[in-house]
Amino acid sequence: MKPSTSSSSSSSSSVLNSFLVLLAFIPFSSSYLLPPSIIGSTVEHQNHTAISSFRVVNRRNLIQCPDPNPYLQINVSSKNSPLSDDEYVNVTVSGVFHPSDGDWVAMISPSDSNVKSCPLNKIKYVQTGDTSKLPLLCHYPVKAQYVSNDPSYLKCNKQECKKYNNTVCEVTTCSGTISFHVINIRTDIEFVFFAGGFETPCILTRSAPMKFSNPNQPLHGHVSSTDSTATSMRLTWVSGSKEPQEVQYGDGKTLISTITTFSQDDMCTSVLPSPAKDFGWHDPGFIHSAVMTGLRPSTAYSYRYGSDSIGWSDKIQFRTPPAGGSAELRFLAFGDMGKAPLDPSAEHYIQPGSLSVIKAMTDEAESGNVDSIFHIGDISYATGFLVEWDFFLHLISPLASQVSYMTAIGNHERDYINSGSVYITPDSGGECGVAYETYFPMPTSAKDKPWYSIEQGPVHFTVISTEHDWTENSEQYKWMDQDMSSVDRSKTPWLIFAGHRPMYSSTDGFSTDDKFTKAVEPLLVQYKVDMVLFGHVHNYERTCSVYESNCLAMPSKDRNGIDTYDHSNFSAPMQAVIGMAGFSLDNFSQPGSWSLERISEFGYLRGHATMEDINLEFVNSNTRQVQDSFRITKGQK
Repeated sequence: MKPSTSSSSSSSSSVLNSFLVLLAFIPFSSSYLLPPSIIGSTVEHQNHTAISSFRVVNRRNLIQCPDPNPYLQINVSSKNSPLSDDEYVNVTVSGVFHPSDGDWVAMISPSDSNVKSCPLNKIKYVQTGDTSKLPLLCHYPVKAQYVSNDPSYLKCNKQECKKYNNTVCEVTTCSGTISFHVINIRTDIEFVFFAGGFETPCILTRSAPMKFSNPNQPLHGHVSSTDSTATSMRLTWVSGSKEPQEVQYGDGKTLISTITTFSQDDMCTSVLPSPAKDFGWHDPGFIHSAVMTGLRPSTAYSYRYGSDSIGWSDKIQFRTPPAGGSAELRFLAFGDMGKAPLDPSAEHYIQPGSLSVIKAMTDEAESGNVDSIFHIGDISYATGFLVEWDFFLHLISPLASQVSYMTAIGNHERDYINSGSVYITPDSGGECGVAYETYFPMPTSAKDKPWYSIEQGPVHFTVISTEHDWTENSEQYKWMDQDMSSVDRSKTPWLIFAGHRPMYSSTDGFSTDDKFTKAVEPLLVQYKVDMVLFGHVHNYERTCSVYESNCLAMPSKDRNGIDTYDHSNFSAPMQAVIGMAGFSLDNFSQPGSWSLERISEFGYLRGHATMEDINLEFVNSNTRQVQDSFRITKGQK
């Protein structure tokens, strides 16, 4: 799927491309030569996403390790040989003369990747904001750790004599062991030992390649709703095999999967190759999908997926959501979650709160109190480093395999230069929505039109893309108008509008777009939207009933002291930013007069909708405590 190019961004992109051609022949001596869109992205990445030294490790000068060492070895021990789908392996570096805090080990996939210098690739890294002279690796490391994670390494507590003179040891070396969490990413892997830290690395030695027991194993199954009847559910999973597989569910029903994938040719690029097109590419395998039909709403079923020849998943139980128009819905909502490693490794992008958030939500789902999930943008943060989609899918599987997991697209899934996105920063790393829409097929009308609506219980959800054209004459704007105008409020009395970038935020930076607010906010008032949910900013904030930056109504306290918005005399929707599900948290600056509650903690929004009211709570995922509660009614006290 290739994104379409809109006329609104093509002219600016052409100027950018011409500038980048010129830039290719200019030495990188200062950032003032960079185009404005690159500078903006660079500033955002440096000040907002905190580039680590590991994230630019393949753009460092490769130096020659000065001290040949005939005793140096790297060995990997595993409980399983070949590797299982999910395990920890111990990597031991031995034969080291002088342990250093700059010694580190990288996991490389595929194992035959070039980890030598790529001196001709300098120009390819401009769009990432890094202007080092030379890259280090032709292929980006999957993850890495300093050997000093073994506390005995620097002290050389594990000594070994390598050479004796009679009974006297003449050569003593040191060793260290670190543990890596490894999941099945379908290709052989190896571990490479470096000295010099991430800033001035040099290669010391490499391990032998390691294989996975079954690279074709079906993995990462997740379910999503296909329509408002809740009588069908889509199951999507990943495998190394392109042969059709099955889902077996219910009382002996069987479906054959449809298969798709994407390649480097599907990734976006400009004059400069993107991470997804070049150094961040990793084969995604084959994405299988099947729609389970003949289901009943609010009912538990079991399923498994795979085949006799390829292998089967475990048997999993899931529950269909309530049908649109039914009396009750329990849902969780959040944005900007991503993933984090289960070991001490550095990765390209780490969202530290994601582990506690997914664990807390999974516990809720397993208690039977969750009907549906809404993840509104910035899904995996792979941003062109494709293997990190596997990490994310592995992380969410315990939750997304049990309940309907609905998503919206964000800037880190879609935005890219000259691709048709509203914002031409390279935030998707060249993925341009291709990976997102392949892994998470939603009930949309077509590819690269990632907006849709769905009804569950008494709620109508209108889910949009803030990254696609939302101006008044656009296709998406007309769809929003038509969708919200057609809601039967006697059937679904509650209308929730969701997208990624917010209209209101008390956080400085690149968080809001006044043009978006001016274009779309009138529709929210016209169609009496009850609640608006956004992400993008990495904290939690709740507003009054706001329109054009003014509070048209304030909530009152009910008998339990809970803020209650009475929409029997509707004035404007209340809005909430819920981008606090994983990414490093943002602080607040001077709050607007419309801002009622601000919390910078990791967590998620818990909702319980009935025909009479919606009760909502911000749950701190670390403490499991409710830190904010509010309620929307239509006149009931």
